Amino acid sequence: MTSTPAEQPTPTVAEPAAEPGMIHVPGADELVLVQPESTVSRTVLKAEGVRVVVFGFDAGQVLTEHTAAMPVVLQTVRGHLRITADGRTVDLLPGDLLHLRTREPHAVEAVEPSILSLTMIDARRS
Repeated sequence: MTSTPAEQPTPTVAEPAAEPGMIHVPGADELVLVQPESTVSRTVLKAEGVRVVVFGFDAGQVLTEHTAAMPVVLQTVRGHLRITADGRTVDLLPGDLLHLRTREPHAVEAVEPSILSLTMIDARRS
């Protein structure tokens, strides 16, 4: 996918009316581009019991401490993120996974321009 730094790719969200047994979202990691001095996000999948949001963080961007109403799994797709939760700080590198329980306070800092995949697990819809 080719885009100039100032433009975002056209959003593609897999959210079928009648949900099939398999949903494929090709190139989900390219649906968000890192923007200068910004944090951007896009929901790329909503399906039974799960929602996936892709974030783009420029270096130095921070999501201050917050919580999620459900368990989440974070995965760095590109870049280097620093996650603080449960009294610890973890460097999350490409391919690493991190699970946070429901309402676990956490913060995210981009050490360098990064793409993060956030998977929210809604047990009520499983």
